[in-house]
Amino acid sequence: MTKIEMVNRWRQSAGKNLVIAGEMIVSKHYDWALFFGQLALEKLLKGLILKKSGIPALPIHDLVKLTKLADLVTNKEQQQELIEISRFHIQARYDEIKYELYKQATKEYSSKWMKIIKGYGLWLQKQY
Repeated sequence: MTKIEMVNRWRQSAGKNLVIAGEMIVSKHYDWALFFGQLALEKLLKGLILKKSGIPALPIHDLVKLTKLADLVTNKEQQQELIEISRFHIQARYDEIKYELYKQATKEYSSKWMKIIKGYGLWLQKQY
C-alpha cells in the first residue's frame, strides 16, 4: 500500500467514525459518541502526520501530542479542548472509569463536545 493510500484510509476511517458518533447521539449512547468523535480526530491527525513526515501511526491517543507531531499550531484554549477530547478515549475504554464518562455525557454535554469535535474535524481536513 502506498503512503497516499494509507493517508486516504486514515481519512476515510475518520469519516466513518464521525458518522458512527452521530448515530450514537441519535441512539442516546452519548459516551460512545464522544469516544468515536475522539477517535475520528485521532485518525485525522495520524493521517496528517503520515502525509507530512512519513511517520506511521504511533500508539498514542493524546490529541495535543499528535497535533504537535503534525506541526500544527494551537493556542491554549484549543489545547485545553484537545486535552478534554482526549479523555473521551480513555474514559470510554476502561470499565473502572467508563461509568464517570457515562454520568457526565448528558445530551447537552455531548452535543456541545460533538460540535467542537466536528469543528476540529473540518480544520484538520483543511490541513490536508
